[in-house]
Amino acid sequence: MKTRIFLTFGLLLLTCCFAIGQEGKAGRTNSPEGSFTVNTSPDLFDLTTKWADEYQNLNPLVKIKVNKLPEANIPEVIGSEIGIGIYSGKFNSALKNISSWNMIVGRNVLVPVMNEKNPLFTEISAKGIPENDLIRIIRDPVNLSWGKSDDKSGQNSMHVYIANDPFVLNVLREFQNSAQVTSSVFQLLDDQKMIQAIQNDPKAIGFCKLAQTLDYETKTLMPGIKLVPIDRNGNGKLDYMEDIYSNPESFSRGVWIGKYPKAFLLNIYTVSPTPPVNIAEVDFLKWIVTDGQKYLGENGFSDLIYNEQIAQLSRFDEPETLASGLIESSNTIMSVLLLILVVIVLGGVIVELAFVKFKRGEMLVNDSGHSVMSAFDAESIIVPKGLYFDKTHAWAFMRKNGLVTVGIDDFLQHVTGKITRIETRNTGDIIMKGDRLLSLVHKGKQIHIYSPVSGTITEINEKLLSNSSLINSDPYSEGWVYAIEPLNWGLERQYLIGAENFKAGLLNEFQRLKDFFTSALATSPAYAVLQDGGALVDNPLAELGPDVWDDFQTKFIDASK
Repeated sequence: MKTRIFLTFGLLLLTCCFAIGQEGKAGRTNSPEGSFTVNTSPDLFDLTTKWADEYQNLNPLVKIKVNKLPEANIPEVIGSEIGIGIYSGKFNSALKNISSWNMIVGRNVLVPVMNEKNPLFTEISAKGIPENDLIRIIRDPVNLSWGKSDDKSGQNSMHVYIANDPFVLNVLREFQNSAQVTSSVFQLLDDQKMIQAIQNDPKAIGFCKLAQTLDYETKTLMPGIKLVPIDRNGNGKLDYMEDIYSNPESFSRGVWIGKYPKAFLLNIYTVSPTPPVNIAEVDFLKWIVTDGQKYLGENGFSDLIYNEQIAQLSRFDEPETLASGLIESSNTIMSVLLLILVVIVLGGVIVELAFVKFKRGEMLVNDSGHSVMSAFDAESIIVPKGLYFDKTHAWAFMRKNGLVTVGIDDFLQHVTGKITRIETRNTGDIIMKGDRLLSLVHKGKQIHIYSPVSGTITEINEKLLSNSSLINSDPYSEGWVYAIEPLNWGLERQYLIGAENFKAGLLNEFQRLKDFFTSALATSPAYAVLQDGGALVDNPLAELGPDVWDDFQTKFIDASK
């Protein structure tokens, strides 16, 4: 009781101080205001102008001047400009030669496309077309066919169409190492005619921008159009690292994580000499990677997938940005007082929570007895008795009321690091053992977890939707995910692993994890996931790129099913 009184008093005092501090911040508004200039390359001038106009319509107190720079001047300007620049990836060399802050906000992607009624559609979808064959198609399409190279009948002859677009033509020139892309066999067509030609010709192969192929309202390919899979390693089949062509969402994710040839894409960057701190500029950049994405498709570019948007937004929450906000405070004494009160109140909260947790009589986990982890190894992982575990690192627990509670285990949450968001199923969904249970998201990167049991989802842990980090801090109690009415618990429990056997098998899991990182990071020695002596660091996956997360899904999680 004394603790609660203390906390209440502290919070009231903190609220009063905050209110006083706010009174001293005259003229401050929730809406951004100010003016700034955005430099841009000629190819992005229309898009940048559209972004600026739409943002100013939403924020009348902000004035943005868009300045179109000659391409010849851009490399020099990138290294010396003040404020924001928006440039395409054709200036990558300039970006790499200077230590500037940059962020991807969109991209241009060239894709080979075909008619879904192509007689060899099924075979091509399974095997793909090697990159060398694509070069041959562009360089010398005469006598080429969809079937065997010695086809004399012309039954499967190939008709080549190319979008008459500067980006497409430039990429194809560089891809096949030629000064020009011209041929009497090619048909250079404008956007709409290009798509119509592919739709009407079963023997067609076309090269155009991804944006041309999409219906942006439904996020699907235009009717009759299919992406041509690319067999990058030329082994005659689509390996898991190449199999990204089933739908536009899967393809766009594959582009993001590096599974698509880099020669076929140009990113759009926002550039600044230092991380932006101006409130109006930061808000403008955040708007570009969220609501402003819809204007990319209208201007012939490809937008970012949702997870990539989240990853880009997370860059504005870096400690440096937060620190600069504190420095801007106009009342230093008030800031110090507020900081002291925060520490006092948080200390009281911690004490109160510890007391409540100690008093809780029906905690699911009552035998963990762990302290701060000094090393990430088998001995440090919590494995409560009474739970059953799946090989893919989900757990299940039968409640007294007959429902089965499920979640992810302590091992997995230590691998991923802090979970920033989860994607769940819906209440009432029928789920089978091995179906996707949920997705764990860390700064836009994600992995999918599979259900250890079959049944109907009757309840979702609502706390996780607003505080997903509960999976990290308390994966077996506060961080449970669903309550499921089981379909056949008695049978499926036999295929799960009891706590003691699961604990004993952790040594093997850690060896598998080490082997995975050794293989996945063989070409990236800068990433250190092992401590001196060979022990894994905690949260080894957290700061690695989306390509490694995707490999972890396939080679570690999925391989255990």
